Order: sequence, then C-alpha cells, then structure tokens
Amino acid sequence: MISAVFANSILFFYGKKRNDRESEKYDDEEIIKNDLLCRFVLDGAGRKIGESISIYDDIIVIKSKNTYLGVPLKHIDDKGKTLLVKGLIDFDKAIELGEQWRKESFSEINENDEEENEEFDEFDEL
Repeated sequence: MISAVFANSILFFYGKKRNDRESEKYDDEEIIKNDLLCRFVLDGAGRKIGESISIYDDIIVIKSKNTYLGVPLKHIDDKGKTLLVKGLIDFDKAIELGEQWRKESFSEINENDEEENEEFDEFDEL
C-alpha cells in the first residue's frame, strides 16, 4: 500500500518537473521572440525598412510606412539596437505575408470587439 502511494507521488512529481521544463523552454523562446520587437529593421545596404511589430509563426512582421511586410526569421540578424535583413528581400512576397498577418490579426480584434459589445448589450437590457 505504501509503495503504491510512494510510486504515484514519484510519478506525479516527475511529470510536474517535465512540464515545468517544457514551459520554461516555451518561456525562453517567447522572450527571445519578444526581444526582436520594437526595433528598426535595416536592409543589407543599411537603409531603414521599418519597425518590427509582431512575430507570426516563423515570420517577423515589419511596419513600413503604410504597409506591413513579412520576412522569415531565418533572414533576420540581431545587430544590437537594430535588426538586419540578410540577402535580398522579395517585396511582393513580403507584402503578401504582411497582409496575411494584418487580415488575421485585425479580424481577431473585430471579433473580440463584437463579443464585448454583445456583453454590454445584455447589461442595457437589465
């Protein structure tokens, strides 16, 4: 009887530690990704492209004037206060990826606003 309780407690604590390690790994990845945000992004010639505003899967989203550009993270070098895009940028593809991010993120915002408005409508009826 005691050995069964002991074995269950060992399994419980072992599983907990593994989950904690997995969450720490996830937290570390999130910190690294968030560290890439709110930085100026330069092309290979040192010209400012825009500012990094979001990470979407393995794409960094850059706000450039009135356009959103999506560039794969593997093409980004961290240079301290700025980020540098390695190689040439395919602007057509970057705009396509940026627009895809914009549509998805803005539709989420609109859906959340509609849900909040429905909640307030319920209070108006009271």
